[in-house]
Amino acid sequence: MLWPMLAVALGFCGIAVLGVLAVRVFLEVRRLGHQVARTSERVTRAAEDLERAAGRLAASGEALR
Repeated sequence: MLWPMLAVALGFCGIAVLGVLAVRVFLEVRRLGHQVARTSERVTRAAEDLERAAGRLAASGEALR
């Protein structure tokens, strides 16, 4: 009777460890997702700034002609 109880206890502990690790992975993935979203917004703003600057530069270049 000892061995089956030990097997059940070890199985439960193994599943508990996997559950804890799954929660940690989930939280890190959420954090990474937020960071990717913020970085994407920053890249979009930088691209818009670059486009505006290129437009102004092109307009001033045409004015010099």
